[in-house]
Amino acid sequence: MFGIPIDILLSFVTAFVITFLAIPKIIFFAQKFHLYDSAGVRSSHIGKVPIFGGIAIFAGIIFSLLFWAEIEQIQFIIVSMFVVFFVGVIDDLLSLSPLRKVIGQIIAILIIIYFPSENGLQINNMYGVLGIYELPDIVATLFTVFVVIVITNGFNLIDGVDGLACSLGIVASFSFGLLSVISGQINMSLIAFTLMGSLIGFLIYNKHPAKIFMGDTGSLVVGLVLSILAINAINSGIINDSMHLPNKGPLVAIAILAVLLFDSLRVFIVRVIKGKNPLFPDMNHIHHALLNLGYGHKKTTLIICIINILLIVVAYFLLDMNINFAIAIFAAINFTLLYIPFLMKKKNDD
Repeated sequence: MFGIPIDILLSFVTAFVITFLAIPKIIFFAQKFHLYDSAGVRSSHIGKVPIFGGIAIFAGIIFSLLFWAEIEQIQFIIVSMFVVFFVGVIDDLLSLSPLRKVIGQIIAILIIIYFPSENGLQINNMYGVLGIYELPDIVATLFTVFVVIVITNGFNLIDGVDGLACSLGIVASFSFGLLSVISGQINMSLIAFTLMGSLIGFLIYNKHPAKIFMGDTGSLVVGLVLSILAINAINSGIINDSMHLPNKGPLVAIAILAVLLFDSLRVFIVRVIKGKNPLFPDMNHIHHALLNLGYGHKKTTLIICIINILLIVVAYFLLDMNINFAIAIFAAINFTLLYIPFLMKKKNDD
């Protein structure tokens, strides 16, 4: 029992140190070769900031897992991470079309689903959500691919304020890691806390004013890992093993990624209602509303992280309810909290 937390701690520290030490070198080379992320449609920064911080995050995760994890059990997860990493690098250099990026994500998740000889990672059961339980194989595959694309791209969309995406990633990886420790899933625990260590190492340079951005190189890798951890949380039966309750994995996964999922959904709905392209970037995310209220990058990041943590706590108190009622109540609370900044902004404008 003592060896398990030590391995997890060492994986966390290893990932942190590698990422932290790699960032200055990447900043130097990014500046030397003029690899910057200029302000865009939904950007909240001014001027040029080096990109490719995702290389350091990726290196921290990979080398830490190579040191401390049982590689034969997660080898295809590592392969899938390499796939999205190279897609991200190419995108940051050449600006891939959205379709090509999505194809890369699909290839990565299909590797995880089909290449393992047994226990491929996919969502096979909805555990009563909308009255659905076991899923046919093809439906399970398609739904799993959909979930990965939503989470990965949602993580990319929330990356609009210095330190925000990174901080939410830390909250999520810690939560998934803690649940994996409780359920005795050693390798998933290592993956989660390795991600957390890398993100903390990166946050030191990404907090406001950011010295570097992770770029798609980082956001695709982090989004994929969070997707894997979410799918594992849905499937693992963590809640019923530890609390003797029916599996509430879907609620747990939704709660941990609450801001990421519901802010993306809200923005998508608003764009459709206004007749705009739902995939076209704008300034209608929760972090934009908070910035417009004058909170600044640091306070905006802190407020959103607190909201996400509060929503995780809310979900905990809903665990003994019917899964559909629990998700409905949780969604209502979530949308209400996320809409408050927009109501405040509207009141100020009036």
